[in-house]
Amino acid sequence: MSWLLDTTHSQIGFAVKHMMISTVRGRFNTFSGTFDIDEQNPAASSVDVTVDVSSITTGDANRDGHLKTADFFEQEKYPTMTYKSTRVEKLSDDEYRIYGDLTLHGVTREVPLTATLEGLTTDMQGNRRAGFTVRAAISRKDFGLNWNVALESGGVLVSDKVNIEIDAQIIERVPVTA
Repeated sequence: MSWLLDTTHSQIGFAVKHMMISTVRGRFNTFSGTFDIDEQNPAASSVDVTVDVSSITTGDANRDGHLKTADFFEQEKYPTMTYKSTRVEKLSDDEYRIYGDLTLHGVTREVPLTATLEGLTTDMQGNRRAGFTVRAAISRKDFGLNWNVALESGGVLVSDKVNIEIDAQIIERVPVTA
């Protein structure tokens, strides 16, 4: 069955260490996604998500502007990042491992995601909805995002590890009948 990402009730975020002592969080405000879910055979399911890199927000306009430059996302050259699943494994009744290709900054790498089904419900219009939390960690350097500053006290300004944090609500597409 085909499902759409409900962008009003979803969030794609990230967290990264700053100066090795605190965590800076951000998110992307513009994204879309489709999901083909085979409830009887989850391995036959697929995910396809596109994120508008220019929609990044961290709560600081100067930092957001810097993240859009060639030091990081280079958003004019690479305006989107995408995730396309290659396979899905059911780990338990409510947990799945989604393997797929993340394309970011012109580089494609396989990134496994851990997805937890938070629940299924039917909304007031009779549409089926599902909620998931999705987590992963990536290396910035794996995607050519190498900018950094060494600190006098040791370590670096921005950690290489980026935690991806997604709260997704999806809605089943009702087939159109003639």
